[in-house]
Amino acid sequence: MRKIFLIFTACLIAITGFSAIKPEAEEFSAYILIEAETKTILEEENSDVKLNCGYLSKLMSLIVIADAIETGKFSLTDTLTAPSAVSGLKGSVIWLEQGDKLSVDELLKAVIIGNANDALATLAVASHQTIEDFTSEMNSRAFDIGLRSTAFYSPFGYYNEKEHTTAHDLALICSELSHYDFLQPYFKIWRDFIKDGSTELVSENTLIRTYKNHIGFKAAHSEQSGYCIAEGGISDDGNRFIAVILGADSEETSFSLAKKLLNKAFTQYKVTVTGFPDEFLIPINVKNGTESAAELELKSQSSIVIPKGTYELTNKVILPDYISAPVKKGQKIGSIGFYNKDTLVYETDIIVKDNVPKADFGFVFKRMLSNLFKK
Repeated sequence: MRKIFLIFTACLIAITGFSAIKPEAEEFSAYILIEAETKTILEEENSDVKLNCGYLSKLMSLIVIADAIETGKFSLTDTLTAPSAVSGLKGSVIWLEQGDKLSVDELLKAVIIGNANDALATLAVASHQTIEDFTSEMNSRAFDIGLRSTAFYSPFGYYNEKEHTTAHDLALICSELSHYDFLQPYFKIWRDFIKDGSTELVSENTLIRTYKNHIGFKAAHSEQSGYCIAEGGISDDGNRFIAVILGADSEETSFSLAKKLLNKAFTQYKVTVTGFPDEFLIPINVKNGTESAAELELKSQSSIVIPKGTYELTNKVILPDYISAPVKKGQKIGSIGFYNKDTLVYETDIIVKDNVPKADFGFVFKRMLSNLFKK
């Protein structure tokens, strides 16, 4: 069956010649820059290498907690009681003892700003009864959002030689986190007080107060993981990007590279919608059907990330000459690809708008009678 290739040119823009950001390899272990909504990778180095991310693993814990809030297990105004699991926790804490009571709002602040493990344990047990069940849910939820190179062994980010993730997987975690609107204010607080003002919280991510484009996420460091940061930024035109740096040799390196990557995204990339009109798709011929043709539409249209510049975005539509009945609504008939020069940036199916049953003997007979009476 011969295929028809149609080219539709959209007046969209791409860029010529980028200057890549290339820090010295010994300054970091991996980094990645993505657009937050489409998850398009704009730049990366070793982004699929499995590494330990230290306390950035708490970002995955926050997704599970956010799910618990959205499903009604508890609300921001609820008060939770600290469980026995808070006893003996190492690392950052807010000195909770079993039986202490604190609001979910303050517990979230303690985790997001202060990295507090006892606050996280309280939220984890409230949402999934045990730390082990909570950790299991972290891994299950991670798989749901597309993480394939990540394994968590606790919610806290303690070093475990078996625990690993990648810069790319962490960027996907941040992309998912950005969808929880009620969490966004917490990510923008650098310093706060809880427990009636007796406990001060200060975020390790100083970009919260120094980087005007900051929208959230976390910085952390440890002897094993080095300096790590997952930083989200928003451009003046409202596009959001995420930079993740793992294993940097200093805080200055991690912060500086994150800002350089995000600023590059703001100046060199833009987000647009494919915007292909269905009327450009000519109805396709149907053989042996109750209708002689079927109308077509795109299965989906999406935002895409393209460079700023001077080249045109083109579309390639692939369709057969005809199809045979019966045809079902939503049936895939062909495909369309959107290209920046020779690079495919988005692809979707072309589908049938409505059912077209096969013409049986009764249908054909009725049509013949109708034609006779018309004469």
